[in-house]
Amino acid sequence: VIGQLVTGLSGWMEWPFRGGYLVLALLLFRLVWGFVGGRWSRFASFAHSPAALANYLRGRAHPDQLVGHTPLGALSVFALLALLTAQVATGLVSDDEISASGPLTRFVSSATVSLASAWHAVPGKWILLALVVLHVLAIAFYALVRRQHLVGPMVSGDKLLTHPAEASHDTAGSRLAALVIFGACAGFAYWISTLRP
Repeated sequence: VIGQLVTGLSGWMEWPFRGGYLVLALLLFRLVWGFVGGRWSRFASFAHSPAALANYLRGRAHPDQLVGHTPLGALSVFALLALLTAQVATGLVSDDEISASGPLTRFVSSATVSLASAWHAVPGKWILLALVVLHVLAIAFYALVRRQHLVGPMVSGDKLLTHPAEASHDTAGSRLAALVIFGACAGFAYWISTLRP
């Protein structure tokens, strides 16, 4: 996301397109993995109710809500996914009317291209950046104040817990499935890239 912002502001328009296709592949993978991935990767494991969020904020979270994404962290994840989806979708149909246009612009009306371009270039970019910064600050807060390191468990998939919890499904087969799913998502993103005029 930071690379997208830097290259876009610098005017190196070929790089935001390349990065956008990578973001598309990663985003598609995460959306699919949210339904078929391991126990704590699935959206169902962290789609919390408003009551669960209120209890978490009062310090009365259910222990299982502390294994994967907390109720507040889940809101951030869903917001990031929604905004990334909006940025990728609008980028695919945007046109700067100078040198760059998204690969799907010819399939939508000029009014849609104008709306998408306006959202993608200004509010979408800055709202997404603000949410990314907030997400990183929250991770830093957990590390420095609460002494809970979140990045290691995100990368390794292992977290030291104070209570027993259901293990996530992590086998050679599930990792191979993840690789195949990501390959399909990357292939789809590549195919989209070939549609550029």
